[in-house]
Amino acid sequence: MSGGANSLWLTEWLTSAMDLRPGMRILDLGCGRGASSVFLHNEFDVQVWSTDLWFDADDRRRRIVDADAADAVFPVHADARALPFAADFFDAVVSIDSFPYYGTDDLYLGYLARFVAPGGQIGIAGAGLSADFTGAVPDHLAPWWEPSMACLHTAAWWREHWARGGVVDVECADTMTEGWTFWRDWQLEVAPDNTVEIEAITADAGRHFGYVRAVARRRTDVALDEPITTIPTRYERHPVFRSDPVDRP
Repeated sequence: MSGGANSLWLTEWLTSAMDLRPGMRILDLGCGRGASSVFLHNEFDVQVWSTDLWFDADDRRRRIVDADAADAVFPVHADARALPFAADFFDAVVSIDSFPYYGTDDLYLGYLARFVAPGGQIGIAGAGLSADFTGAVPDHLAPWWEPSMACLHTAAWWREHWARGGVVDVECADTMTEGWTFWRDWQLEVAPDNTVEIEAITADAGRHFGYVRAVARRRTDVALDEPITTIPTRYERHPVFRSDPVDRP
């Protein structure tokens, strides 16, 4: 486990709002080292495709074997924007503390939903905003803030972002109660020298930062667009320049 959140805490919180049953096929998207993938299998008796771009699949495989989950948790190295799966293959998608890195694209949910069977769920949880701010970054957050944090949003933003595409019905979008305390406590446990982040989260005290989740279900009455990989064309040779004179005024 690593990063700004304990992946097991977030997975437990997220799945409390989802309908996962034994035997389901689950895509754990952006799973990191795979702790959430093992948790999903152990807690719900599901099969998990443990998929990440940044962390090595061979290393994840060794962790999965050590956790006695190799018969049901399958490590995959893939980019979230180029997933190697068949349409309608999964019963649900879970994404823990990674979705903002790619999922804010207006077209991404429609792409991802193709891999979920109609009626299946998509759930995300991770760092986010408990309240938006406009203009300059608040003074107490400025020493910690960096441009990439602009991808973090509120639960209300995720609800609107997902709902307006018409691909899913949003079932849940909320903020963890006192989530900032869990964020602070996790940093104190794994990175006590990370004083800049710890001091910013402590000073903020939940005014702007915390943990958010969103759960939606793929609609059964909406046909999804096929992804465009190549556009067929036929080249015909033509002169580059006209050979006949052109009248000019």
